[in-house]
Amino acid sequence: MNALEKVRTAGEFLKHTGIDNPLKDAELIIAHCLGINRIILYKDNPKIRDNAMSLIDTFLQRRAKREPLHYILGYTEFHRLKIHVGPGVLIPRPETELLVEEAVKILRSKISNTPLPPFIKGGEGGITGTDSSLSLLRILDLCTGSGCIALALAKEFPDAEIYGTDTSGEAIHYAEENAKNNGIKNVTFLKGSLFEPLTKKLTSRISPLACDLIISNPPYIKKDDIITLQPEVRDWEPVEALNGGEDGLDYYRGIMSEAKNYLKRDGLLVSEIGIDQAEAVKEIARGAGFENISLKKDYAGIDRIMTILQ
Repeated sequence: MNALEKVRTAGEFLKHTGIDNPLKDAELIIAHCLGINRIILYKDNPKIRDNAMSLIDTFLQRRAKREPLHYILGYTEFHRLKIHVGPGVLIPRPETELLVEEAVKILRSKISNTPLPPFIKGGEGGITGTDSSLSLLRILDLCTGSGCIALALAKEFPDAEIYGTDTSGEAIHYAEENAKNNGIKNVTFLKGSLFEPLTKKLTSRISPLACDLIISNPPYIKKDDIITLQPEVRDWEPVEALNGGEDGLDYYRGIMSEAKNYLKRDGLLVSEIGIDQAEAVKEIARGAGFENISLKKDYAGIDRIMTILQ
């Protein structure tokens, strides 16, 4: 059987399981098993050998049980990085790529507008190359999961010092593996809740860690709403990466209450938020002493990214 005929029959098979994009999933599975991309799949329409057909059918049966496509493939693309994912770690979403893009834009603007230290008598000052406020960005990614946010920012800012924290040891393992596979060395992943592992790590430092950016895509689904999610999410992805407590806001409370202790004077706090959570998260931020708060909508026109200036 040739590839395109298999795409057609596989798409029909998946369609009856209630999957949203059965043809696309069939294309991706077949292209992956053949070791080609979707363009070559349609351009060359290669014949499928028996061993590849057996693997394709196994993957299709897994997808029919609503196992997430990216768990089956073993990876997803995120901000030009190949991110390994599987059971035990949340699959990065397009909205989170928007979060990274917004953070990159803001940081680049901040760097370009940073005033240089003035020259003083004797010619000292200006760009010295040793002033940490100019030469080093410090970024903290809370609830890092697969590490996709921290790694994307590390790729954009290779001289930055970046930390990622998560309560899940399994997630930390994925994050470290993704750093290694993408050749990224300027990120340190730490196991623990929010700021806690950073506090322990830095007890020996002379000065506290002050960040230019704290960024997070925390769990924000209401506990009782998890059962209503798609089977791919509800039955497969880790509940601890979804569960934001009774009102979905537990992690925002934890982040906002401590963030000021870890931000530079003009530092930024950027966070992804859930549907209809903008006003509630704003109130939490104001209660923590933040005032300069802005929102950005996602591709569906939903308030999705909250940016706070210290």
